[in-house]
Amino acid sequence: MSTKTLYIEQQIWDYLQEVTDPEIPVLNIIEMGIARGVSIEGDKVTVFITPTYSGCPAMDAIEKMVKEKLVEKGVSNFDVKLDFSQTWTTDWMTDEAKIKLKDFGIAPPEKTTSEEDFLKSISGTKIVPCPLCDSFETELQSQFGSTACKAQYFCNSCHQPFEHFKCI
Repeated sequence: MSTKTLYIEQQIWDYLQEVTDPEIPVLNIIEMGIARGVSIEGDKVTVFITPTYSGCPAMDAIEKMVKEKLVEKGVSNFDVKLDFSQTWTTDWMTDEAKIKLKDFGIAPPEKTTSEEDFLKSISGTKIVPCPLCDSFETELQSQFGSTACKAQYFCNSCHQPFEHFKCI
């Protein structure tokens, strides 16, 4: 009996759904748009992941978690490659991911529609609704929250701080 195992692409995608983002554990790397591709040639599996930004400290952890998940599932011949061919954008996040973010208490990003909207988002002049009470009476406290990809806001209605996942 051969020890060589052939995989189908959907199996690998199913495995990747089990890998969560270490900074936002309610989301997996597919929902985040980080897992960008799976290639299978014979018994060799290659997984392509794109960093949310070039200095994202979570990428080493994500790469390690993908490798651990593949080993756990019995995949022995694989490679995990960082893919910089396209710049990651919050538009790659699924709608389900944005709902999960809001339910987790993080204001989700909107679709990036124009440079003007992007500049409003990073300057703090864009109104971000509170994910806890849906009020628009919010104010930017800091461009950076617990991670560089989130900004810190305060809701004047429910008097709670919250983070906003910035549009990129």
